[in-house]
Amino acid sequence: MADLTKHWTPLGLVFLALSIVGLVGTWTFNVFAVVQMVDFVGDLVSSGPAVSSITVDLLVVAVAGSIFILVEGRRQGMRHAWLYVVLSGLTAFAFTFPLFLAMRERKRTARVRADA
Repeated sequence: MADLTKHWTPLGLVFLALSIVGLVGTWTFNVFAVVQMVDFVGDLVSSGPAVSSITVDLLVVAVAGSIFILVEGRRQGMRHAWLYVVLSGLTAFAFTFPLFLAMRERKRTARVRADA
């Protein structure tokens, strides 16, 4: 068991927990939208200025975060970092971004411990 947890820091575990919250939280509402047969994209852009503001806000953050994932993943030597960006379209960026941060922290910790 020690081998599985030796590279997990408290920060990495916080990111991992946020990733799970992001997945469960977003998919709960996605299921509600499907069950209620709601026009998902239409709701994002036509439910008033507040929803449109949040949509633009999160879209810009997701694009910036995706660029960060690709650049930082390459910098850290993380293989297949692009999968986090692809998975965000299938799940949610609220899931994949903290998951990436957790894996990045784990990779960084493993490197620091290997160097020591």
